[in-house]
Amino acid sequence: MKVQLVALSLTLVGSCTTLRHTEKIEKLKEGIAFEDAKTVETYLSTITQDELKDHVYKFSSSDFQGRRAGEPGHHKASQFLKDYYIKEHIASPLGSKYYQHIPESFFSDGIKDSQNVIAFVKGSQYPDEVIIISAHSDHEGFTDTEIYNGADDNGSGTAAVLEMAQAFKKAAMEGHGPKRSVVFLHLTGEEVNLTGSRYYTKYPVFSMHNTVANLNIDMIGRVDDAHIDNENYVYLIGADRLSTELHYISEMANSEFTNLELDYKLNSDSDPNRYYYRSDHYNFAQKGVPVIFYFNGEHEDYHEPTDTAEKINFPLLEKRTKLIFATAWYLANSDRKIVVDVDS
Repeated sequence: MKVQLVALSLTLVGSCTTLRHTEKIEKLKEGIAFEDAKTVETYLSTITQDELKDHVYKFSSSDFQGRRAGEPGHHKASQFLKDYYIKEHIASPLGSKYYQHIPESFFSDGIKDSQNVIAFVKGSQYPDEVIIISAHSDHEGFTDTEIYNGADDNGSGTAAVLEMAQAFKKAAMEGHGPKRSVVFLHLTGEEVNLTGSRYYTKYPVFSMHNTVANLNIDMIGRVDDAHIDNENYVYLIGADRLSTELHYISEMANSEFTNLELDYKLNSDSDPNRYYYRSDHYNFAQKGVPVIFYFNGEHEDYHEPTDTAEKINFPLLEKRTKLIFATAWYLANSDRKIVVDVDS
């Protein structure tokens, strides 16, 4: 009888704990709403597949020689990004430089000095609190016979960042600027040990304490073999690792605006690919910053010279970019920072 009573007691405690957790989650979800949905839709409509296509074709062109970190092609690609922000009147927190210089000594394997490119739209109420939207700008370079143009990896992510920057700037110019600063961060050296993000998180332009979230984009322009019959998807990795709230904000943004299938299969710790640890968001997560990694999965052209612009699914790239923009909008305009409530 005593054993039965103990077992019953543990069952009741477990049930109460589960109930409290369920109630907490429901209350959290009820508190997430896009009260300015029509305004968000206005600026979502400025993100177009035609402009994304133009960015991808330019950024993955052979002019940039595969964009290997530290090499002339990547320097030229960085100048392309800087010129874009200047043309769009989007400032940099670094003033006229736009570049966060990374010395050769910080790299390994003989990689020469390189740079992250940083622009931002300054927040109106909490300018020191930032949402960082990132994508790596480097790729695999070239050989004597072939250029690794990297249209999906990561021309697609770079194009998405450029389009979102333009949308946030347009919103600010029309009186709908973000409450928090939105930072557009193009990271070098992802292909060589996540070096650009490792440098940024060691020497941040904005403090890690005031970095609300990192939305990292690495390959969102293609469809993997697992989704051939349903291309309306994107993999999300890391959203629930540090902040329960971030996960449900992302879900709400999708439900409200894009209705993609959010595939969490690669977010599992049991996934043998361990993607959570393999792109630039991970260095932010290591500093306690909640992250989401947006990814389309690998395909036959991954890290091959055949990863070219004509293979990008531009309508799908547009839809995925809109999901990220809507999520960033909510994070930038909510009344308070999201809560970090999960141990990594």
